[in-house]
Amino acid sequence: MQIDLPIQTPQKQYNTLDEIQQRKAELLSQIREDNRQFTTLKNSLFAPQKDSSKGEWIASLVTNSVTAIDAFLLIRKLTKNYGFLFSRKKKK
Repeated sequence: MQIDLPIQTPQKQYNTLDEIQQRKAELLSQIREDNRQFTTLKNSLFAPQKDSSKGEWIASLVTNSVTAIDAFLLIRKLTKNYGFLFSRKKKK
């Protein structure tokens, strides 16, 4: 399976140094624009969240607690059923 990247290969042959420099300047501006867009998206993704109300804080606390308990019970169930895969063999 091949992943197509948005990289464009030049279709034009460059004959002079000026054409190469012009293409280099175009690519540099594209890279800077992509970098600006990436930085904007990264900053919006990792921006600190607004202060929530007391009710939202309690709901978040309950949700995180239920998730932690669920993870604990899942691990306990898996180790009970498949714990023999991880146990050390006893030496006799």
